[in-house]
Amino acid sequence: MGFVVTVKGKIASPAEAPIFVVAPHSTFFDGIACIVAGLPSLVSRNENAQTPLVGRLLRAVQPVLVSRVDPDSRKNTINEIRKRATSGGEWPQILVFPEGTCTNRSCLITFKPGAFIPGVPVQPILLRYPNKLDTVTWTWQGYTFIQLCVLTFCQLFTKVEVEFMPVQAPSDEEKNDPVLFASRVRNLMAEALAIPVTDHTYEDCRLMISAGQLTLPMEAGLVEFTKISRKLKLDWDGIRKHLDEYASIASSSKGGRIGIEEFAEYLKLPVSDVLRQLFALFDRNNDGSIDFREYVIGLAVLCNPANTEEIIQVAFKLFDVDEDGYITEQEFCTILQASLGVPDLDVSGLFREIAHGDSVSYEEFKSFALKHPEYAKIFTTYLDLQTCHVFSLPDEVQTAHSGASNKVSPEKHEEGASDKKVD
Repeated sequence: MGFVVTVKGKIASPAEAPIFVVAPHSTFFDGIACIVAGLPSLVSRNENAQTPLVGRLLRAVQPVLVSRVDPDSRKNTINEIRKRATSGGEWPQILVFPEGTCTNRSCLITFKPGAFIPGVPVQPILLRYPNKLDTVTWTWQGYTFIQLCVLTFCQLFTKVEVEFMPVQAPSDEEKNDPVLFASRVRNLMAEALAIPVTDHTYEDCRLMISAGQLTLPMEAGLVEFTKISRKLKLDWDGIRKHLDEYASIASSSKGGRIGIEEFAEYLKLPVSDVLRQLFALFDRNNDGSIDFREYVIGLAVLCNPANTEEIIQVAFKLFDVDEDGYITEQEFCTILQASLGVPDLDVSGLFREIAHGDSVSYEEFKSFALKHPEYAKIFTTYLDLQTCHVFSLPDEVQTAHSGASNKVSPEKHEEGASDKKVD
Protein backbone atom coordinates (compact mmCIF):
# COMPACT_ATOMS: atom_id res chain seq x y z
CA MET A 1 0.00 0.00 0.00
CA GLY A 2 1.47 3.34 -1.05
CA PHE A 3 2.68 5.42 -3.99
CA VAL A 4 5.60 4.70 -6.29
CA VAL A 5 6.68 8.12 -7.55
CA THR A 6 8.86 8.51 -10.63
CA VAL A 7 10.43 11.94 -11.13
CA LYS A 8 11.60 13.16 -14.52
CA GLY A 9 13.38 16.38 -15.42
CA LYS A 10 15.14 18.95 -13.28
CA ILE A 11 13.51 21.15 -10.65
CA ALA A 12 14.11 24.83 -11.36
CA SER A 13 15.50 27.09 -8.66
CA PRO A 14 13.47 30.06 -7.35
CA ALA A 15 15.65 32.38 -9.43
CA GLU A 16 14.97 30.37 -12.59
CA ALA A 17 11.20 29.96 -12.06
CA PRO A 18 9.35 31.58 -9.15
CA ILE A 19 6.14 29.75 -10.09
CA PHE A 20 5.27 26.10 -10.77
CA VAL A 21 2.15 25.33 -12.85
CA VAL A 22 0.84 21.77 -12.48
CA ALA A 23 -1.55 19.92 -14.82
CA PRO A 24 -3.65 17.99 -15.35
CA HIS A 25 -5.32 18.40 -11.98
CA SER A 26 -7.48 15.35 -11.38
CA THR A 27 -7.32 14.35 -7.71
CA PHE A 28 -6.48 15.38 -4.17
CA PHE A 29 -3.48 13.06 -4.48
CA ASP A 30 -1.92 15.66 -6.79
CA GLY A 31 -0.45 17.15 -3.62
CA ILE A 32 2.39 14.69 -4.26
CA ALA A 33 3.67 17.25 -6.78
CA CYS A 34 4.07 19.76 -3.95
CA ILE A 35 6.21 17.32 -1.97
CA VAL A 36 8.40 16.45 -4.95
CA ALA A 37 8.84 20.14 -5.81
CA GLY A 38 10.30 20.85 -2.38
CA LEU A 39 7.20 22.11 -0.55
CA PRO A 40 6.57 25.41 -2.35
CA SER A 41 3.72 27.67 -1.26
CA LEU A 42 0.29 26.61 -2.51
CA VAL A 43 -2.65 28.69 -3.67
CA SER A 44 -5.57 27.22 -1.74
CA ARG A 45 -8.98 27.94 -0.26
CA ASN A 46 -9.01 29.59 3.13
CA GLU A 47 -11.29 26.79 4.37
CA ASN A 48 -8.57 24.21 3.66
CA ALA A 49 -6.30 25.91 6.18
CA GLN A 50 -8.94 25.32 8.86
CA THR A 51 -9.07 21.56 8.24
CA PRO A 52 -7.58 19.45 11.05
CA LEU A 53 -4.12 18.05 10.29
CA VAL A 54 -4.25 19.01 6.58
CA GLY A 55 -4.68 22.64 7.61
CA ARG A 56 -1.56 22.53 9.77
CA LEU A 57 0.47 21.06 6.93
CA LEU A 58 -0.89 23.63 4.54
CA ARG A 59 -0.09 26.57 6.80
CA ALA A 60 3.46 25.26 7.17
CA VAL A 61 4.22 26.06 3.51
CA GLN A 62 3.06 29.69 3.80
CA PRO A 63 0.11 29.35 1.39
CA VAL A 64 -1.65 32.04 -0.58
CA LEU A 65 -5.16 31.68 0.82
CA VAL A 66 -8.28 32.48 -1.18
CA SER A 67 -11.51 33.54 0.52
CA ARG A 68 -14.88 32.94 -1.09
CA VAL A 69 -16.71 35.44 1.09
CA ASP A 70 -14.32 38.35 0.49
CA PRO A 71 -15.29 40.23 -2.70
CA ASP A 72 -11.71 41.49 -2.99
CA SER A 73 -10.27 37.97 -2.70
CA ARG A 74 -9.24 37.53 -6.31
CA LYS A 75 -7.59 40.93 -6.50
CA ASN A 76 -5.75 40.32 -3.23
CA THR A 77 -4.68 36.85 -4.39
CA ILE A 78 -3.28 38.19 -7.66
CA ASN A 79 -1.41 40.94 -5.81
CA GLU A 80 0.05 38.42 -3.35
CA ILE A 81 1.19 36.10 -6.15
CA ARG A 82 2.78 39.03 -7.96
CA LYS A 83 4.52 40.26 -4.79
CA ARG A 84 5.98 36.86 -3.98
CA ALA A 85 6.94 35.99 -7.54
CA THR A 86 8.89 39.21 -7.94
CA SER A 87 10.49 39.23 -4.48
CA GLY A 88 13.85 38.03 -5.74
CA GLY A 89 13.86 34.85 -3.66
CA GLU A 90 12.57 36.30 -0.38
CA TRP A 91 9.51 34.04 -0.65
CA PRO A 92 9.33 30.33 -1.53
CA GLN A 93 8.27 29.31 -5.00
CA ILE A 94 4.52 29.17 -5.63
CA LEU A 95 2.69 26.11 -6.95
CA VAL A 96 -0.56 26.65 -8.86
CA PHE A 97 -3.06 24.29 -10.50
CA PRO A 98 -4.05 26.68 -13.33
CA GLU A 99 -7.09 24.65 -14.45
CA GLY A 100 -8.67 25.58 -11.12
CA THR A 101 -10.60 22.33 -10.79
CA CYS A 102 -10.30 18.55 -11.12
CA THR A 103 -10.84 16.98 -14.53
CA ASN A 104 -10.54 13.42 -15.81
CA ARG A 105 -7.15 14.00 -17.53
CA SER A 106 -8.60 13.44 -21.01
CA CYS A 107 -7.75 17.02 -22.00
CA LEU A 108 -6.54 20.33 -20.56
CA ILE A 109 -9.22 22.96 -19.98
CA THR A 110 -8.48 26.68 -20.18
CA PHE A 111 -5.78 27.83 -17.76
CA LYS A 112 -6.78 30.67 -15.48
CA PRO A 113 -4.36 33.61 -15.77
CA GLY A 114 -3.36 34.13 -12.12
CA ALA A 115 -0.03 32.30 -12.31
CA PHE A 116 0.90 34.14 -15.50
CA ILE A 117 -0.02 37.70 -14.52
CA PRO A 118 3.30 38.48 -12.77
CA GLY A 119 5.06 37.96 -16.12
CA VAL A 120 7.84 35.84 -14.63
CA PRO A 121 9.21 32.50 -15.87
CA VAL A 122 7.16 29.46 -14.86
CA GLN A 123 8.07 25.78 -14.76
CA PRO A 124 5.34 23.42 -16.01
CA ILE A 125 4.94 20.18 -14.08
CA LEU A 126 3.14 17.22 -15.67
CA LEU A 127 1.27 14.62 -13.63
CA ARG A 128 0.55 11.11 -14.86
CA TYR A 129 -1.04 8.10 -13.15
CA PRO A 130 -0.05 5.13 -15.39
CA ASN A 131 -2.09 2.48 -13.57
CA LYS A 132 -4.28 -0.24 -15.06
CA LEU A 133 -7.04 0.61 -12.60
CA ASP A 134 -7.78 4.29 -12.06
CA THR A 135 -8.58 4.77 -8.38
CA VAL A 136 -7.51 8.40 -8.08
CA THR A 137 -9.60 10.54 -10.44
CA TRP A 138 -11.98 12.71 -8.42
CA THR A 139 -14.69 14.38 -10.49
CA TRP A 140 -18.32 15.24 -9.93
CA GLN A 141 -19.32 11.97 -11.55
CA GLY A 142 -17.88 8.80 -10.06
CA TYR A 143 -16.42 7.77 -6.75
CA THR A 144 -16.62 9.89 -3.62
CA PHE A 145 -13.61 11.05 -1.61
CA ILE A 146 -13.95 8.16 0.86
CA GLN A 147 -14.45 5.56 -1.87
CA LEU A 148 -11.36 6.73 -3.74
CA CYS A 149 -9.25 6.61 -0.60
CA VAL A 150 -10.38 3.07 0.19
CA LEU A 151 -9.84 1.84 -3.39
CA THR A 152 -6.42 3.48 -3.66
CA PHE A 153 -5.13 2.29 -0.30
CA CYS A 154 -6.29 -1.24 -1.07
CA GLN A 155 -3.88 -1.36 -4.02
CA LEU A 156 -0.43 -2.83 -3.52
CA PHE A 157 0.92 0.46 -4.88
CA THR A 158 -0.18 3.35 -7.10
CA LYS A 159 2.17 4.68 -9.78
CA VAL A 160 2.66 8.42 -10.13
CA GLU A 161 4.89 10.21 -12.62
CA VAL A 162 5.96 13.80 -11.97
CA GLU A 163 7.75 15.45 -14.89
CA PHE A 164 9.45 18.84 -14.62
CA MET A 165 9.42 20.47 -18.05
CA PRO A 166 11.86 23.17 -19.19
CA VAL A 167 11.23 26.63 -17.72
CA GLN A 168 9.04 28.86 -19.88
CA ALA A 169 9.82 32.58 -19.93
CA PRO A 170 7.20 35.00 -21.26
CA SER A 171 7.86 37.12 -24.32
CA ASP A 172 7.31 40.88 -24.15
CA GLU A 173 3.88 40.36 -25.70
CA GLU A 174 3.02 37.63 -23.18
CA LYS A 175 4.09 39.83 -20.28
CA ASN A 176 1.37 42.25 -21.37
CA ASP A 177 -1.14 39.47 -22.10
CA PRO A 178 -1.12 36.71 -19.43
CA VAL A 179 -3.94 34.90 -21.23
CA LEU A 180 -1.65 34.47 -24.23
CA PHE A 181 1.17 33.25 -21.97
CA ALA A 182 -1.18 30.79 -20.24
CA SER A 183 -2.42 29.48 -23.58
CA ARG A 184 1.10 28.82 -24.89
CA VAL A 185 2.16 26.99 -21.74
CA ARG A 186 -1.03 24.92 -21.79
CA ASN A 187 -0.41 23.92 -25.42
CA LEU A 188 3.14 22.81 -24.59
CA MET A 189 1.92 20.73 -21.66
CA ALA A 190 -0.88 19.17 -23.70
CA GLU A 191 1.57 18.26 -26.47
CA ALA A 192 3.87 16.58 -23.96
CA LEU A 193 0.94 14.68 -22.48
CA ALA A 194 -0.40 13.76 -25.95
CA ILE A 195 -3.87 15.01 -25.08
CA PRO A 196 -6.02 17.73 -26.65
CA VAL A 197 -6.96 21.11 -25.22
CA THR A 198 -10.46 22.55 -24.93
CA ASP A 199 -11.69 26.12 -24.69
CA HIS A 200 -13.97 25.17 -21.82
CA THR A 201 -13.24 26.86 -18.51
CA TYR A 202 -13.98 26.16 -14.90
CA GLU A 203 -17.06 28.37 -15.21
CA ASP A 204 -18.43 26.23 -18.06
CA CYS A 205 -17.75 23.09 -16.06
CA ARG A 206 -19.45 24.51 -13.00
CA LEU A 207 -22.61 25.03 -15.04
CA MET A 208 -22.46 21.37 -16.03
CA ILE A 209 -22.10 20.42 -12.37
CA SER A 210 -25.23 22.38 -11.46
CA ALA A 211 -27.22 20.73 -14.21
CA GLY A 212 -25.87 17.29 -13.31
CA GLN A 213 -26.60 17.64 -9.61
CA LEU A 214 -30.16 18.65 -10.40
CA THR A 215 -30.51 15.96 -13.08
CA LEU A 216 -31.66 18.62 -15.51
CA PRO A 217 -30.75 19.20 -19.16
CA MET A 218 -28.10 21.84 -19.84
CA GLU A 219 -28.35 24.58 -22.44
CA ALA A 220 -24.98 24.53 -24.15
CA GLY A 221 -25.81 27.71 -26.05
CA LEU A 222 -24.67 30.10 -23.35
CA VAL A 223 -21.42 28.22 -22.95
CA GLU A 224 -20.73 28.53 -26.67
CA PHE A 225 -21.99 32.11 -26.53
CA THR A 226 -19.25 33.07 -24.09
CA LYS A 227 -16.53 31.08 -25.87
CA ILE A 228 -17.23 33.00 -29.07
CA SER A 229 -17.27 36.27 -27.13
CA ARG A 230 -13.63 35.78 -26.26
CA LYS A 231 -12.74 35.36 -29.92
CA LEU A 232 -14.52 38.63 -30.76
CA LYS A 233 -12.74 40.41 -27.87
CA LEU A 234 -15.94 41.84 -26.48
CA ASP A 235 -15.99 45.19 -24.77
CA TRP A 236 -18.37 44.93 -21.82
CA ASP A 237 -18.79 48.67 -21.37
CA GLY A 238 -19.62 49.00 -25.03
CA ILE A 239 -22.19 46.22 -24.76
CA ARG A 240 -23.93 47.92 -21.85
CA LYS A 241 -24.11 51.20 -23.74
CA HIS A 242 -25.74 49.54 -26.73
CA LEU A 243 -28.00 47.08 -24.88
CA ASP A 244 -30.99 49.44 -24.71
CA GLU A 245 -30.53 50.25 -28.37
CA TYR A 246 -30.51 46.56 -29.28
CA ALA A 247 -33.53 45.92 -27.07
CA SER A 248 -35.45 48.65 -28.91
CA ILE A 249 -34.51 47.12 -32.28
CA ALA A 250 -35.54 43.66 -31.09
CA SER A 251 -38.81 44.95 -29.66
CA SER A 252 -39.70 46.84 -32.83
CA SER A 253 -39.02 43.74 -34.94
CA LYS A 254 -42.03 42.07 -33.26
CA GLY A 255 -40.78 38.60 -33.99
CA GLY A 256 -39.41 39.31 -37.44
CA ARG A 257 -36.36 37.27 -38.40
CA ILE A 258 -33.13 38.70 -39.81
CA GLY A 259 -30.26 37.35 -41.89
CA ILE A 260 -26.56 37.51 -41.10
CA GLU A 261 -25.98 40.73 -43.08
CA GLU A 262 -28.61 42.58 -41.07
CA PHE A 263 -27.28 40.97 -37.88
CA ALA A 264 -23.78 42.26 -38.67
CA GLU A 265 -25.19 45.70 -39.45
CA TYR A 266 -26.95 45.87 -36.07
CA LEU A 267 -23.71 44.97 -34.29
CA LYS A 268 -21.59 47.25 -36.50
CA LEU A 269 -19.28 44.32 -37.24
CA PRO A 270 -18.09 42.80 -40.52
CA VAL A 271 -19.35 39.37 -41.53
CA SER A 272 -16.63 36.95 -40.41
CA ASP A 273 -16.27 33.28 -39.55
CA VAL A 274 -16.54 34.07 -35.84
CA LEU A 275 -19.69 36.14 -36.39
CA ARG A 276 -21.15 33.28 -38.42
CA GLN A 277 -20.49 30.97 -35.44
CA LEU A 278 -22.39 33.37 -33.21
CA PHE A 279 -25.22 33.64 -35.72
CA ALA A 280 -25.43 29.86 -36.00
CA LEU A 281 -26.12 29.56 -32.27
CA PHE A 282 -29.44 31.32 -32.80
CA ASP A 283 -30.26 29.85 -36.20
CA ARG A 284 -31.93 26.86 -34.61
CA ASN A 285 -33.63 25.56 -37.76
CA ASN A 286 -30.69 26.35 -40.08
CA ASP A 287 -32.78 28.51 -42.38
CA GLY A 288 -30.32 31.38 -42.47
CA SER A 289 -32.35 33.67 -40.22
CA ILE A 290 -32.59 34.33 -36.48
CA ASP A 291 -34.87 36.01 -34.00
CA PHE A 292 -32.88 39.04 -32.82
CA ARG A 293 -34.80 39.03 -29.53
CA GLU A 294 -33.03 35.84 -28.44
CA TYR A 295 -29.66 37.47 -29.03
CA VAL A 296 -30.65 40.47 -26.92
CA ILE A 297 -31.68 38.15 -24.09
CA GLY A 298 -28.26 36.53 -24.33
CA LEU A 299 -26.67 39.95 -23.96
CA ALA A 300 -28.91 40.77 -21.02
CA VAL A 301 -27.92 37.50 -19.38
CA LEU A 302 -24.23 38.38 -19.47
CA CYS A 303 -24.41 42.16 -19.01
CA ASN A 304 -27.15 42.67 -16.45
CA PRO A 305 -26.91 39.69 -14.11
CA ALA A 306 -28.72 41.32 -11.18
CA ASN A 307 -31.20 38.50 -10.71
CA THR A 308 -33.34 36.06 -12.61
CA GLU A 309 -36.50 38.15 -12.39
CA GLU A 310 -34.93 41.09 -14.22
CA ILE A 311 -33.90 38.85 -17.11
CA ILE A 312 -37.39 37.33 -17.19
CA GLN A 313 -38.85 40.84 -17.37
CA VAL A 314 -36.63 41.68 -20.34
CA ALA A 315 -37.54 38.44 -22.09
CA PHE A 316 -41.25 38.75 -21.39
CA LYS A 317 -41.34 42.31 -22.72
CA LEU A 318 -39.57 41.33 -25.94
CA PHE A 319 -41.90 38.40 -26.62
CA ASP A 320 -45.11 40.18 -25.67
CA VAL A 321 -45.49 41.40 -29.25
CA ASP A 322 -48.84 43.15 -28.88
CA GLU A 323 -47.88 44.48 -25.43
CA ASP A 324 -51.08 43.19 -23.83
CA GLY A 325 -49.28 41.48 -20.92
CA TYR A 326 -49.73 37.93 -22.28
CA ILE A 327 -47.68 35.53 -24.39
CA THR A 328 -48.54 32.42 -26.37
CA GLU A 329 -47.35 28.88 -25.75
CA GLN A 330 -44.66 29.14 -28.44
CA GLU A 331 -43.39 32.43 -27.02
CA PHE A 332 -43.49 30.91 -23.54
CA CYS A 333 -41.32 28.06 -24.80
CA THR A 334 -38.84 30.50 -26.36
CA ILE A 335 -38.54 32.51 -23.14
CA LEU A 336 -37.74 29.38 -21.17
CA GLN A 337 -35.14 28.36 -23.71
CA ALA A 338 -33.55 31.79 -23.97
CA SER A 339 -33.66 33.00 -20.38
CA LEU A 340 -33.64 29.90 -18.17
CA GLY A 341 -31.68 27.49 -20.33
CA VAL A 342 -33.97 24.45 -20.04
CA PRO A 343 -34.88 23.56 -23.64
CA ASP A 344 -35.88 19.96 -22.93
CA LEU A 345 -38.61 20.86 -20.47
CA ASP A 346 -42.10 19.52 -21.22
CA VAL A 347 -43.35 22.96 -22.14
CA SER A 348 -46.80 21.95 -23.40
CA GLY A 349 -47.77 20.24 -20.17
CA LEU A 350 -46.28 23.00 -18.08
CA PHE A 351 -47.99 25.68 -20.13
CA ARG A 352 -51.39 24.05 -19.62
CA GLU A 353 -50.67 23.74 -15.92
CA ILE A 354 -49.93 27.40 -15.29
CA ALA A 355 -51.84 29.22 -18.04
CA HIS A 356 -55.49 30.22 -17.71
CA GLY A 357 -56.47 29.88 -21.34
CA ASP A 358 -54.37 30.15 -24.49
CA SER A 359 -51.80 32.53 -23.06
CA VAL A 360 -49.80 33.18 -19.91
CA SER A 361 -49.39 36.46 -18.05
CA TYR A 362 -46.17 37.81 -16.62
CA GLU A 363 -47.41 37.18 -13.09
CA GLU A 364 -48.13 33.56 -13.97
CA PHE A 365 -44.70 33.16 -15.48
CA LYS A 366 -43.06 34.82 -12.49
CA SER A 367 -45.01 32.51 -10.20
CA PHE A 368 -43.68 29.53 -12.16
CA ALA A 369 -40.11 30.70 -11.69
CA LEU A 370 -40.62 31.13 -7.96
CA LYS A 371 -42.21 27.70 -7.61
CA HIS A 372 -39.42 26.02 -9.57
CA PRO A 373 -36.27 27.53 -8.06
CA GLU A 374 -34.17 24.63 -9.29
CA TYR A 375 -34.29 26.06 -12.82
CA ALA A 376 -33.39 29.53 -11.65
CA LYS A 377 -30.57 28.00 -9.60
CA ILE A 378 -28.75 26.77 -12.70
CA PHE A 379 -29.30 30.10 -14.37
CA THR A 380 -28.15 32.32 -11.50
CA THR A 381 -25.19 30.07 -10.68
CA TYR A 382 -23.99 30.43 -14.24
CA LEU A 383 -24.47 34.20 -14.18
CA ASP A 384 -22.58 34.63 -10.93
CA LEU A 385 -19.65 32.57 -12.13
CA GLN A 386 -19.40 34.20 -15.55
CA THR A 387 -19.68 37.68 -14.09
CA CYS A 388 -17.05 36.99 -11.42
CA HIS A 389 -14.75 35.59 -14.10
CA VAL A 390 -15.07 38.56 -16.45
CA PHE A 391 -15.04 41.41 -13.98
CA SER A 392 -12.31 39.96 -11.78
CA LEU A 393 -9.82 39.63 -14.61
CA PRO A 394 -6.74 41.78 -14.00
CA ASP A 395 -6.63 45.21 -15.60
CA GLU A 396 -4.04 44.02 -18.10
CA VAL A 397 -6.34 41.29 -19.39
CA GLN A 398 -9.40 43.52 -19.48
CA THR A 399 -7.41 46.08 -21.48
CA ALA A 400 -6.20 43.41 -23.85
CA HIS A 401 -9.77 42.23 -24.38
CA SER A 402 -11.21 45.69 -24.99
CA GLY A 403 -11.71 46.32 -28.66
CA ALA A 404 -13.50 49.30 -30.10
CA SER A 405 -16.42 50.34 -27.94
CA ASN A 406 -18.91 49.10 -30.48
CA LYS A 407 -17.46 45.60 -30.81
CA VAL A 408 -20.22 43.48 -29.46
CA SER A 409 -20.90 39.83 -28.82
CA PRO A 410 -21.99 37.97 -26.01
CA GLU A 411 -17.36 33.87 -20.71
CA LYS A 412 -15.46 31.30 -8.38
CA HIS A 413 -12.84 29.57 -8.40
CA GLU A 414 -9.36 30.83 -7.73
CA GLU A 415 -6.24 29.27 -9.20
CA GLY A 416 -5.15 26.23 -7.30
CA ALA A 417 -8.26 26.04 -5.11
CA SER A 418 -9.08 22.45 -5.88
CA ASP A 419 -12.17 21.97 -3.75
CA LYS A 420 -14.57 21.40 -6.60
CA LYS A 421 -14.55 18.65 -9.14
CA VAL A 422 -15.61 18.31 -12.71
CA ASP A 423 -15.76 15.72 -15.45
